[in-house]
Amino acid sequence: MSTGTLASPAAWPDSLAPDLLRLVDVPTPYLATDLDTVVARYRAFTAAMPWVTAFYAMKCNPSPEILRTLAAQGSSFEVASAGELRMLRTLGVDPANVLYSNPIKPPGHIAAAAGLGLWRFAFDSPGELAKISERAPGAAVYVRLRVDDSTSVFPLSGKFGTDVEDAYDLMLLARRLGLRPYGVTFHVGSQCESTGAWRSALRTAGELMGRLRPEGIELEMLDLGGGFPARYLAGEPSIEQIGEVIGGELDLLPYRPGMIAAEPGRHFVAESSVLAATVIGRETRGDQNWLYLEVGAYHGMVEPAQAPAGWDYPTWTSLEDHAEIPRLPFTLTGPTCDSSDTFGYGVELPATVTVGDVLYFGSAGAYTLPYATSFNGFPPPTPIFVGTGR
Repeated sequence: MSTGTLASPAAWPDSLAPDLLRLVDVPTPYLATDLDTVVARYRAFTAAMPWVTAFYAMKCNPSPEILRTLAAQGSSFEVASAGELRMLRTLGVDPANVLYSNPIKPPGHIAAAAGLGLWRFAFDSPGELAKISERAPGAAVYVRLRVDDSTSVFPLSGKFGTDVEDAYDLMLLARRLGLRPYGVTFHVGSQCESTGAWRSALRTAGELMGRLRPEGIELEMLDLGGGFPARYLAGEPSIEQIGEVIGGELDLLPYRPGMIAAEPGRHFVAESSVLAATVIGRETRGDQNWLYLEVGAYHGMVEPAQAPAGWDYPTWTSLEDHAEIPRLPFTLTGPTCDSSDTFGYGVELPATVTVGDVLYFGSAGAYTLPYATSFNGFPPPTPIFVGTGR
């Protein structure tokens, strides 16, 4: 978390305003989620891109309440493991409507997913094709391209993706192995902050589509992947702006696949939640003011600790005169004995904040609870929910 302008509580749902959170009868730390905001973000996404089938990337927040809410809205789902698929199945989600987009999967997970009825698998290497052809014969496969993700907070191309030339060869190999060359996907990086990333990625996908067509392979699915941003404090592009760029680029493709898919994760859920944590210590070390909280990188705040340039969560306190108090920059750290749970530097907060006060972090619904542990014996935040999710 880096230095930034202190946010108004209007940066998160009205139902989770600080004045209301002070009344919550649950000990901190907790993660409060407004399910109605999840619905609003889903509807805004589908309105901005009505030609897209949304497959929620459940890894960013697999709370059953959120999964049920999105399923009721008509969302499909994307999984990264057989365990996630089983969780969906217990909620009544048909595996046939799920994408398995992890490019490298345990062989047993491939077989388990296929046995449950999932039939579409991502890949980016010949080794993965071999596993899929053995464990899920005849399955539909979609290749993941490596694209420019330099405008995202968390680039992903270092671990996954292949170039157009290799993707072309891999799709021909898939056909020889008896698999169904089904689609192409990419990922512009998590929390992408430039609409141009989708423009560039779609042109790369179009190049592959054009190369495959003379070989008799016309792709049935174009998967836009994830990366759709949520609102923090950095001036992210709106989903309407992104949708306009994507829609224009789709018209320039060699042809339009029957399914245009996308895998939004944080865009659906980040803004729906506020993380509340009590200050357990305030100290001065050198010329820095430090606040020690009940949560740190090991209890849900790993993303701000990992982000190369820091991360600006909209932040407020339980102080009734919060907005009128002069501010000081603080270093924010967690409760453990490990200094690597420090996650905020130069965070401007009221100068009087002290032990017993509560800090509220907005837009905290994505990649907080899934990453949270009980390291050093400190519990993860308790999830609580408001709203009907209808």
